[in-house]
Amino acid sequence: MKTRLDWDDYFLHLAEEVATRSTCLRRHVGAVAVDTKTKRIIATGYNGNVPKLPHCTKDSCVRIVENIPSGQQLDRCFAVHAEQNIIVALGVDKLSEATIYVTHQPCLTCLKLLLSCGVKRIVWQHDYPDLLSRALMNQYGTVEDKENYYQLIKKDEE
Repeated sequence: MKTRLDWDDYFLHLAEEVATRSTCLRRHVGAVAVDTKTKRIIATGYNGNVPKLPHCTKDSCVRIVENIPSGQQLDRCFAVHAEQNIIVALGVDKLSEATIYVTHQPCLTCLKLLLSCGVKRIVWQHDYPDLLSRALMNQYGTVEDKENYYQLIKKDEE
């Protein structure tokens, strides 16, 4: 008999599925915003170009053309990040006290936006080489390395 997934694994699996919609050539990222109390999904997002603009190709992706290493010069990209797409869809009020599940550790910009929205918890599967993001996480709360994922919990929630 198949084992039932716990909530964190369930929503992380869904974030992986959402990432399959990504149009980014370098990294597919998916995110799921969940009402922390009810465990209901309130939005999903994936990384890709601004709506109605063409998707990047290997010849038009600035990061590929300029050979920019992962985790560096993130502003040299036309993609809207998965977390940013959730923020655009929901706004601050609906994200306050939410839990965000994302396939990869949020970059510094996404982290600042999510924390400013008042998210309660961020859960991710894969680390990302953004040391400033991790430094801000450590100021904001506690980062826990779980068996299958990482999580950031607000200091006042500990």
